Amino acid sequence: MSAPVLIIGERGMLGRALRELLTLLARPYHGVDLPGFDAAEPSQVDELLRKPWATVINCAAYTNVDGAEREEAAAWRGNAKAPELLAQACARAGHTFVHFSTDYVFSGQASQPYPVDAPAQPLGVYGRSKAAGEAAVRASGARNLIVRTSWLYAPWGNNFVRTMAKLTRDKPALRVVADQRGRPTSAEHLAKTMLTLLDRGESGTFHVTDGGECSWHEFTVAIARGLGRACAIDPCSTAEFPRPAPRPAYSVLDLSKTEALLGAMPDWHDNLASVLARLEPL
Repeated sequence: MSAPVLIIGERGMLGRALRELLTLLARPYHGVDLPGFDAAEPSQVDELLRKPWATVINCAAYTNVDGAEREEAAAWRGNAKAPELLAQACARAGHTFVHFSTDYVFSGQASQPYPVDAPAQPLGVYGRSKAAGEAAVRASGARNLIVRTSWLYAPWGNNFVRTMAKLTRDKPALRVVADQRGRPTSAEHLAKTMLTLLDRGESGTFHVTDGGECSWHEFTVAIARGLGRACAIDPCSTAEFPRPAPRPAYSVLDLSKTEALLGAMPDWHDNLASVLARLEPL
C-alpha cells in the first residue's frame, strides 16, 4: 500500500472535506489535530514528519479574523510559526508540503482580481500572520504548493453560509455589508481542486475559489433564496458595521493560472446550491 497522506487539522471545515474526499477515492490518510498534536511544537512536528508520508497537507490555521487583533501571539503561532516548522520538517524529510492561505494577504484596494504574484499588503494581524506563513513556506526549501482561497463554506462547521442560514430562519430582517466583494469557496471544491493540482505535480502558488464574485449582501440574498426564507435582507456599508479587524473591500482572487490548467471553476451559485441541499442541523 502507498504511504498515507498526512492531514494537519483534520477536524476543521477543510480538513473534513479532505478526509471525505480521500475516503471516497480510497486513498489512505492519517489525520491529526489539537489537542493531540500541536503543529507549533518543534518536537511533535519533528517526530511525526519523520514518518514516510505521501504528502503533508496543512489544513490548520488560526482563522478568527477579529480575535487575531487581541490574540496576536496565538494568530502568529498558528499561521506563521506552525507552517514554518511543518515546511522545514518536510524539507528535511523530502515530503511535499501543501499549505492554504487567504485573500486577506492583500489590501483590498485593487479594482481587478489579484494575480498570484501580486505583492502582499495585509491590513490586519490575521492577514499579516498568513502572509508570514506563506513566506516561511517558500523559504523552507520544501517542495510546496500554496493555495490561496476566500470566503470558505461547507454544509458543516462554523462559516458564513451556516450562520446566515440560521439568522434568516430566526430573524425577520437583516442588514448585511454590500461594499465588500470577493469570491465564495466551497470547501469540498477547494479540496478536490487542490488534490488535482497536487496529483498533476504542480507546485508554487495558486488561487482556488468558486467561479464568479459577489458582495456579502448578494451572497446572503442567494442563501436566503435557496432556502426559501422570507427574511428581509437590506444592504449596509462597512462603516455602518464596524469590526475590530479591517476588511479588504475588494479581495477577488484571479483564477486565470488555475483555470488555464484545469478549466473554469464551477460558479458559486452552483456550489452554494449543492451545499444548501446538504446543510447539517443548525
